[in-house]
Amino acid sequence: MKNPQRLPDLSRRTFLKGSSFSTLMSMLGGVPLVAQEKPTEPAAGKPVGRPVNCGVIGLGPWGREILATLSKIPEANIVAICDTYAPMLRRGQQSAPKAAATDDYKAVLENKEVEAVFVATPPHQHRELAVAALKAGKHVYCEAPLAHTIEDARAIAQAAKASFKSVFQCGLQARSHPQRHFLLQFIRSGAMGKPVMARAQWHRKQSWRFASPNADREKEINWRLSRKTSPGLIGEVGIHQLDAVTWFLDQRPLAVTGFGSLIKWTEDNRDVPDTIQAVLEYPQGVHLTYDSTLANSFEADYEVYYGSDSAIMVRDNKAWMFKEVDAPLLGWEVYARKDSFYKETGIALVANASKLEAQGEGGTADSAAAINSLTFALQAFLGNAGKVATAVKDFKENFGEDDEALKEHLADVRKSRLPAAGYQEGFDAVVVALKANEAILGKKRIQFQKEWFDLG
Repeated sequence: MKNPQRLPDLSRRTFLKGSSFSTLMSMLGGVPLVAQEKPTEPAAGKPVGRPVNCGVIGLGPWGREILATLSKIPEANIVAICDTYAPMLRRGQQSAPKAAATDDYKAVLENKEVEAVFVATPPHQHRELAVAALKAGKHVYCEAPLAHTIEDARAIAQAAKASFKSVFQCGLQARSHPQRHFLLQFIRSGAMGKPVMARAQWHRKQSWRFASPNADREKEINWRLSRKTSPGLIGEVGIHQLDAVTWFLDQRPLAVTGFGSLIKWTEDNRDVPDTIQAVLEYPQGVHLTYDSTLANSFEADYEVYYGSDSAIMVRDNKAWMFKEVDAPLLGWEVYARKDSFYKETGIALVANASKLEAQGEGGTADSAAAINSLTFALQAFLGNAGKVATAVKDFKENFGEDDEALKEHLADVRKSRLPAAGYQEGFDAVVVALKANEAILGKKRIQFQKEWFDLG
């Protein structure tokens, strides 16, 4: 593995005080391994910077989720909301009653009060909105995937790269979650031994179809069911898990082979598969097998990373390590309580020790793992946007309009940014997911080309 990192400092006292047991599945158990909380990690719900004036464009189910989450974050000041469909706009106002409401996104971009824009429309509409927002000098949070085509995603990423005064973040939320960064230390440190393979899935029994009394509106809101506008299951949902595996393994995939079928939802004229499988080939012979279905809910969603010494399962931002009997001792296991279920014992990998210690033996409900990824992602974006905006303002007041010097200054400022997926990570994830979707639709193998990831 690249970039090996030292395991976090672990104390016997922390183990003994934070040793409550969490159930992974009815067949798996674990003992907590509690990492010490880093003081630099933001605590969800607590301000990490100055308030930022926000505008949200797209108020469908996920846009309203973003809006509701923003309303609970102290540094988010929602001043504008936008949707072209009046009922959605009215529902959005319930979370932002004081915000200016409009059906024209240009009004949001022309609003000088708005500093940061959240693009939460369907992916095939992202390019126009995100590029326009960046040109208007706004900080931009664009949901994942960045777009439904690589061409559109590249245009967004290139615009973000050119807009050095703006913060751009892609909605790959796991990149901002402290629990994921905690797990990254184990994956990258070699605690699993030699990487062998990985597996991930997302299972839900649901149609993905929305109903509307208006035929045109129904067609519009069911963009996921048409290949013309949909990145498919692997592009719409799987992109998050594919990105996590690529991030943890610190390698881009070399090739992908895919299969897809329309099995359950065959009577509503959709042409997007409801059940898919993909195998992604990584360097050193490591393979990721991924499957997703809208026809069955068993086992829901998770990732498993297999190494020669142990396997790590990740589920709901919690993780468990399952050691091989011949694996070398890492040191901290001798303090951990062992609970076995169905011949397997899982060591729970849990970040945020100080909160667990404060609670004593018992709840982990307030731990970082229990907080949803969206909260951390939005807080990271707002914190970074506020920091960059303040740096730009201070620089101009003291040194004037010297863009080259400002670029250098902002490069230093960004070194202390809160963790988040930027334009390159967002673009890379789109290339991987959309090529995987192409392989699924064509039931073929596609070899990745280095130039596909180049932004110029």
